[in-house]
Amino acid sequence: MVSTVKAEAPPANHGMSKASTNHDEEIVSYDINLPYKPQSALEHEQARGRTEYPDYLPQFDDIWFDRLSEFEYQDPALRADKQKPNLLTPGVTLRHITPKMGTVLFGVKLKELSDAGKDELALLISERKIVAFRAQKDFLQAGPKFQQEFMAHFGKPNYQPVTGSVKGFPGFHIIHRDGNQAEIKKFFQHKMTSTLWHQDVSYELQPPGYIMLGILACPDVGGDTIFADTAEAYNRLSPSFQDMINGLEAAHTSEKMIGFARVNGGLIRKDPITSIHPLVRVHPVTGERSIFLNAEFVTGIVGLKDQESDMMLKFLTDHICMGHDFQARVQWEKDSVVMMDGRNTLHTATVDYDSTVQARHIFRLASMTEKPISVGGEGSTPRTNEHKTNGHISNGLTSHGQQTNGHTSNKQTLNGHS
Repeated sequence: MVSTVKAEAPPANHGMSKASTNHDEEIVSYDINLPYKPQSALEHEQARGRTEYPDYLPQFDDIWFDRLSEFEYQDPALRADKQKPNLLTPGVTLRHITPKMGTVLFGVKLKELSDAGKDELALLISERKIVAFRAQKDFLQAGPKFQQEFMAHFGKPNYQPVTGSVKGFPGFHIIHRDGNQAEIKKFFQHKMTSTLWHQDVSYELQPPGYIMLGILACPDVGGDTIFADTAEAYNRLSPSFQDMINGLEAAHTSEKMIGFARVNGGLIRKDPITSIHPLVRVHPVTGERSIFLNAEFVTGIVGLKDQESDMMLKFLTDHICMGHDFQARVQWEKDSVVMMDGRNTLHTATVDYDSTVQARHIFRLASMTEKPISVGGEGSTPRTNEHKTNGHISNGLTSHGQQTNGHTSNKQTLNGHS
């Protein structure tokens, strides 16, 4: 099991180190939803006293991950009975959030779902892109081992390189905002909005396809998550524009996120990863084409000059973010679980609540699936020195993961996962 594997600590330059700087003030986070370093002992004890799930407060285990080696993947949705008899059992009802995207299921007990039911759930997620479940307290109280094994049915676990997890279970990515109004105030002194449209860890060679968000605490009002349908966004483009972008590729990298954590004194568990993905990807279950880019990890389009790449990325990002008629807003309720398809959606949290009144506490589990499939049927590639993107060449990032960001990997892996 993942939780029992022990890895040696990484070299000192990978761990809890601050970059040399002439000032003590922390850099403003580009994602205000996440803590990037441990709380003080006093803050941690106060948080434990205010949460129903103290074991899910963010822990920063000093463990090192190598990049994930390529693996074969078979989507569980392809095994599913299209009628979904093991998921949509008698007494289960559903309500669509929008006509084309998002469904809330009532009466399903995730803790009791069979493997056949999980296959059918994967199919429903592929079809509807977002599936929400209410009243899942028994699942949320089942513990991290059960939850991580549940998501292993859908793909390999992703281990987040910089943010907090559950102690002993590095597949968990913990979102915890409680009483950080000073940080939020500072953020909005520099930023006009908290929205950050992204796919989770799209820089991986085989990014997550199935993603779970479990709500442990939430404001009565606010803190919603908004999703955009990138398949419908593609469909709205003219055939001529679709033809123009079908063969393009984009560079996705974790360099900015890891750089922020390093400068701000956070824990770093992995060297930066950059992958070249198709700008338009094909869903392996539905055959839908979707735009595959985001505002967090994409740095440029392969083969285009700087101005061309910037113009294309801005146009497509604005198109997706402003397309409110192919978006869905999920309002959180306590004891809710949401699962989404990371291949054809973007999402963003909204910071519109007072964290001194009520906390927002969520765990994420991400199951890594296939290499993104291009319109021509080819998969993604690691970024190498042969890939020049938006005028920049990767800094020593090789396709074999032997040297990244100027550091040689220590090859301490955790079950070969990344």
